Amino acid sequence: MSQISLVGAGPGPLELLTLRALQRLEAAEVVVYDRLVGEEILTRIPQGAARFDVGKRCGEPSPSQVQINALLLALARTGKRVVRLKGGDPLVFGRGGEEALHLARHGIAAELVPGITAALGCAASSLIPLTHRGLARSLTLVTGHLMDEGDYQGWQGLTRAGHTLVFYMGLERAAEIRQGLLAAGASPDLLVALVVAGCSARQQVHETRLDGLAQAAGALLGQSPVLMIMGEVVRLRAELQGLLGQALDRVA
Repeated sequence: MSQISLVGAGPGPLELLTLRALQRLEAAEVVVYDRLVGEEILTRIPQGAARFDVGKRCGEPSPSQVQINALLLALARTGKRVVRLKGGDPLVFGRGGEEALHLARHGIAAELVPGITAALGCAASSLIPLTHRGLARSLTLVTGHLMDEGDYQGWQGLTRAGHTLVFYMGLERAAEIRQGLLAAGASPDLLVALVVAGCSARQQVHETRLDGLAQAAGALLGQSPVLMIMGEVVRLRAELQGLLGQALDRVA
């Protein structure tokens, strides 16, 4: 019987891994992992477990999704405890659905173990609420790769008031994202936070406005990963930082 789990590794730090994910990882005999899985988490792979690094790296040779699907199917048929470890959540821009379907179509039921997706992790570590009464009542997660298959036609639905937008993997498409949103009626003054290496000791947060997005993103090219948070909620970050700083001063 197959024992394969598609596991979300969260946004990087070990302490943001779920208990179930840690249990599956520490019991694994085989681990297939991606580039964005945190180093701390990889240290929890059992010493004798087989490891397969299938991370996609820009500009470097890496396995295709077809090859990864075939590998997972072959490993699942060995009867060993297999963990497919993905950064964030496997079902949020992680192709976990594709992999689960491929296995299911070959008679193998994979367990799906959720993880903290980057939008949630980076928002918390950056002090930016994704929803907030009176400012944002809805949230949309978008991949920057949405333009890979031609001109994206859904910009109009992303520009409504009281809404927060989060773009994954959008740094290299910043100019197109800016143009698409502006053409759909978004304000040039729409607040944007660019979160570099969120949830890690290397985290940086750069604030800009939609009109200056391309320039701000250009200054960060080569850094990874970068998440974009857009909306009035970005305004709350400065207030939270100030108030939390005051609270810490009082405690000290």
